[in-house]
Amino acid sequence: MLMPNQPQVETAVEEARASAGGKIAAPERERAPEYQYCIFRSGREHYCLSVLEVEEVVEWPELSRVPLAPPFLMGIFNLRGVIVPVLDIAYRENLPASRVPTHLVVAAWRGPAERDTLRVGLAADEMFGTCLNSEPLLVEEAPRDLHFRGMLRHGKQLALALDIRRLAEAFPVSVI
Repeated sequence: MLMPNQPQVETAVEEARASAGGKIAAPERERAPEYQYCIFRSGREHYCLSVLEVEEVVEWPELSRVPLAPPFLMGIFNLRGVIVPVLDIAYRENLPASRVPTHLVVAAWRGPAERDTLRVGLAADEMFGTCLNSEPLLVEEAPRDLHFRGMLRHGKQLALALDIRRLAEAFPVSVI
């Protein structure tokens, strides 16, 4: 049964098709959720963090050394009145640093008390920017360390997806 407005709708569709060169955009389908990641290199590995966990990326600051610190704690720095510990997440490679890191990825997350925000700086030898991805992380292929969620495929590379909340367990530092 035709509705009274049916011919008008068909006419409008034909006019739109003609003005679009015979092509009408398909109705929007439900899209897969997209996630955005900040990708960087530290040592020989590529790493990524969700952009929701990245507070900012800064050029390499001057660090204050911490006496008797573990080898992965490079030092601390002042970020607008907040003391941030800086971790070298590539220290396990047991290779001497070939060069001074160029950037610092400052990650932030909610602490045990809801009003506390915890921060940590991650040394980055090279920044690759951000990557928008709708594919799920590769969980089975990721190393079984505590601080990895999975792996992200970006271009021809794989990046280890860090779980920033578990990072404090893998790199126990009292200042985090």
